[in-house]
Amino acid sequence: MTRIALVVNRASGGGRADPTELEAELRRAGARPRRFGVDELADAVGWRPDRIAVAGGDGSVGAAAGAAAQAGIPLAVVPTGTANDFARALDLPDDAFEACRLAATGTTRRAVDLGRAGRLPFVNVASAGLAVAAAREAQSSKAALGPLAYAVGALRAGLTARPITCTVGCDGDEMFAGRAWQVIVANTGAFGAGAEVESASPFDGRLTVAVIEAGPRTRLVQRAYGLRRGRITEQRGVRSRDARTVRFEVPGGVALNVDGEIRRFGSSTELRVEPSAFELVAPGGEG
Repeated sequence: MTRIALVVNRASGGGRADPTELEAELRRAGARPRRFGVDELADAVGWRPDRIAVAGGDGSVGAAAGAAAQAGIPLAVVPTGTANDFARALDLPDDAFEACRLAATGTTRRAVDLGRAGRLPFVNVASAGLAVAAAREAQSSKAALGPLAYAVGALRAGLTARPITCTVGCDGDEMFAGRAWQVIVANTGAFGAGAEVESASPFDGRLTVAVIEAGPRTRLVQRAYGLRRGRITEQRGVRSRDARTVRFEVPGGVALNVDGEIRRFGSSTELRVEPSAFELVAPGGEG
């Protein structure tokens, strides 16, 4: 019987998922679950499970992926957040009960890269500039609007936010210095409930960096369209490059949107990739 540490973020998705029902579904699928809070990851690992199943949004997935990578325990994802971009990017079930069944019975595993902003793990994207302003604007309307809150937040941010002054270095070489609307450091490349950096892959051992240079505010509509269509790096005025390590410098410090969570960093921050850092329980046949 598979021992599964069910790590639950009760606040994700407005608390719509019932942890008791998720735990019961894992039992019905033949697993032996034990429930932990997202702030109890050390206890979850210490229980020595066969798998960790994280029920939450992308921020919770990133934290659990970091713990799974360090412990060498496979990770399953039960998407119960608002956006669930990681599940979308990896073609995981979007239904929580179906995801529980996969967590309990899935035999296919995929080695997935993990990003880190300083010590903080992330699975999708760490981003500065408009993404931070958009996340703050979206926060108050998530409960009412669900995933649509991210589009509304992006629209509001585009009307009021200002470019940031920064320097971006990739693998020791300066990539960009100047003013930018947004700097995106991508692992899966998925964020904002449907936006994406199309060239990013969590399987290639690299991060994809996209810098949207400052310019007329009216051009932000085109940028938003490019992100939603998955073609942002093709646009003029957008620089992109793949790298294993990224040095991000902003005078006075910077706020980063890390898998949907806003975190403060110093004036110089290193972001890096850990190739094939954790194993993901994925749909498919015999692995």
